[in-house]
Amino acid sequence: MSEHHPLEPFLPVTAKILMLGSFPPPRERWTMNFYYPNFQNDMWRIFGIVFFDDRDYFVVDHAKSFNEAAIRQFLSDKGIALYDTAEEVIRHKGNASDQFLEIVKPVDLSAILTQLPQCIAIVTTGQKATETLMNLTGSAHIPPVGGHIDITYLNRKLRCYRMPSSSRAYPKPLSEKAASYSQLFSAINL
Repeated sequence: MSEHHPLEPFLPVTAKILMLGSFPPPRERWTMNFYYPNFQNDMWRIFGIVFFDDRDYFVVDHAKSFNEAAIRQFLSDKGIALYDTAEEVIRHKGNASDQFLEIVKPVDLSAILTQLPQCIAIVTTGQKATETLMNLTGSAHIPPVGGHIDITYLNRKLRCYRMPSSSRAYPKPLSEKAASYSQLFSAINL
């Protein structure tokens, strides 16, 4: 049975960056009603390290959750948009693992980018998201993890970055992941 994306795209009109994952985990793993909601996922710890030198900056300790309001405000202030590369999927194992995720309907990338006139970069946060984005843009090249390629999509020049997954299943220490993201945000002057 297919599943439709449970969240609206988060698209601050001043966003310079569009970050795209694959698809949210099953709702029972959520600790907030926003992107990267699983407390075991390190995306918000990565952001805490990169921007505040504090891995727990967005963590609400007593609730084992993240501070959704603070994250939304931070992303709006910084100009970072979030969505996923899939709008409809089939989970073959009932989890969020890319390896068992079949994309039935990919994101309408042109519709998303139309709402982000200042966007200069698209960032993918994992292998499946990267492959899906490259298929959508018609690019024959896939950037290396931590790297980027330049593309033209709909007469628009964009830099596409492939970042390490923030999942703890991805075999890289949090500090190394944060260093990769730090280089990305520095290159885009955030």
